[in-house]
Amino acid sequence: MGLITTFVLAFLPLLGILYILISGMLFTVDGLFMSLILLTISGICGTMGVYEIFKGSLSASGKTGAAGAPGAAVQRGRVQSVEFFESSVGQPNKSIVILASGKAPVTMVFEGDLRNALPVGQKVEVTLRKASGYNVLLHVNYA
Repeated sequence: MGLITTFVLAFLPLLGILYILISGMLFTVDGLFMSLILLTISGICGTMGVYEIFKGSLSASGKTGAAGAPGAAVQRGRVQSVEFFESSVGQPNKSIVILASGKAPVTMVFEGDLRNALPVGQKVEVTLRKASGYNVLLHVNYA
C-alpha cells in the first residue's frame, strides 16, 4: 500500500503543474517557482517509489539481507567486552569487541558505537562485512 501512495504523491504535483500551464501562469515568477517546487516533490516521491521497487526486487531474489551480502561473515560467541573510542574529526569512531567463542576469544574492530547493540555477557551471532579497514555490523541475533 505504501508503494501506491508514493506513486500517487509523485503524480499529484504533476496535476498542479498542468493546472499552472492551463491557467497561463507558467511564465510568471509565481508560476515558475511553483512549477519547480512541484517538479522537485514529484521527482523525490517518484525516485523513492523506484528505489522501493528496486530494493524489493533485490530482496526477493535473495541478493540482499545480512548473511547474503557480498563479503559478509558470521561470528558467534558471548560478548566479553565492548570498548568505544572516539576518533578525531573526519575519522570514523571505533568499537573494539571481544567475543568468547570456543578456546580463544575473538577480537574485532568495528566502525561506530556498538555498546548498546552488543550487551556484555549476552550470547550473540554477529553478521559483519569489511569496509575501509574496519568491520561494519550488519545484523545481530541474540541467543
